[in-house]
Amino acid sequence: MVNMNKILDEAIEKDASDIHLISGNKPILRISRELKRIEEMEELTPDDMTEVYDFLVRGNINKDEVFRETRKLDTSYEYKGIRLRVNISNSFDVPLCTLRLIKNTLPSFEELGVPDIVRRMTYQPQGLILVTGKTNSGKTTTLNSLINEINETQTRKILTLENPVEFRHHSKKSLIVQKEIGRGQDSLSFSDGVKNSLREDCDILVIGEIRDKVTMEAAIEMAESGHLVIGTLHTKSCAETIDRMINFYEVRDQASIKYLLSALLKLVVSQRLLKGKDGKLVLIPEVMVVDNIVAGIIRKEKISVAEIEDAIQSNAEKGSIGLINSIAKAFVEDKITLEQAKSQIEEKNLEILNRTIMQLKIRKDNIGGY
Repeated sequence: MVNMNKILDEAIEKDASDIHLISGNKPILRISRELKRIEEMEELTPDDMTEVYDFLVRGNINKDEVFRETRKLDTSYEYKGIRLRVNISNSFDVPLCTLRLIKNTLPSFEELGVPDIVRRMTYQPQGLILVTGKTNSGKTTTLNSLINEINETQTRKILTLENPVEFRHHSKKSLIVQKEIGRGQDSLSFSDGVKNSLREDCDILVIGEIRDKVTMEAAIEMAESGHLVIGTLHTKSCAETIDRMINFYEVRDQASIKYLLSALLKLVVSQRLLKGKDGKLVLIPEVMVVDNIVAGIIRKEKISVAEIEDAIQSNAEKGSIGLINSIAKAFVEDKITLEQAKSQIEEKNLEILNRTIMQLKIRKDNIGGY
C-alpha cells in the first residue's frame, strides 16, 4: 500500500517543486530542476497507482467522469495547508500522476526578478497584457504575484479564471473573485467564463491560459469593452506570441485581428527559468512594450520576427527588454555561466551576445551598475 502522506511530507521537507508518481518507478521528486528518487520507498505498482488515483480524486463523480471520458484530469489537492496542482493521465492503461506544489507565500516582484514595467502596466484602464513562456517557466507564479501586487495597491475588482485554482487570494484593497474551470466547477470553459465576466462588473480579468480561438476572441471582446485583460500563452518569445495569436484565425480574418491587436495589446513578457550558479532559479525575461512602432509591425501583411526583435532591442527607454540583454545581464551579474547564456540563443546571435556582455561590463566598471 502506497503511503501518500510520507511522499507529500518528503516533498515539503525537501522543498520539491513537483512529484512524479509512475508505475514501475519509485516516487520521484523534482528539486531545483533535478529529479531525485525517494530511495527508501518501493517501486509503485499498478494497484498502487489506482490507490493514488482514489486518494487524489476523493470520490468526486464529476472528476472521475472527466478522466474516464478524456483519459486526463487537471485538478487540485490540499495537504497540511499546501495546495497542489494535480495532473492525472494514463500510460499502458495505468494512471500516472504529476503533482506541482504551490507555495503559500508569493515572492515579490523584486524577488522574482520581474521587470518593474510589468507592474506599472497594470495601471492601464484597458487593454491586453500577456505573460508567456514554455512549461515550467514560472508563468503562474508571475501571474499570481501580479494579482497580489494589484490587490495590495489598487482598488479594482479582479476576476480570475483558472484550471485549477493554484493560489487562493484574499481581498485586500481590491475585490477578488476566483473561478475554477472544468466540468462540475465554477465555469465549464475559459471562453464561457470570459463571456460571463462581461456581466460581472470586473475591472481586471485574469485568464489562466488562452489556448484557443474562442477564448482569444472573448478576451479581445473584453478588452475592447473597456477592461484590462491579463492572460498567459505557451509561447517561447514575444514574437512567437504575436504569431500564435494571429494564427488562431483564418487567413481572411487576420488583417482585421491584426488591427485589433495593435490597438489593444499593451505588453508581452516572455520568460525563461535557468538554474543559476548558486542552485537557485534565475528569471530571464524578454519584455515587449507595444508602442507605435511595434503596433505598425503587427499591422503589416507579413510579420517579421526580426523586425519585432529589433523593435524590442531599440525601445529600452519605454521599458522593453531584449532577450539577449537579459541573458547578458544575468551572466555579467555572475548568476549564470557563459555556456548557459550561449545555449539560450541562436548561433547567429552569438556575436551580438558577446558585444552586449562587453558593453555591460564596461558600463558596470565605469558607473558601478547599469
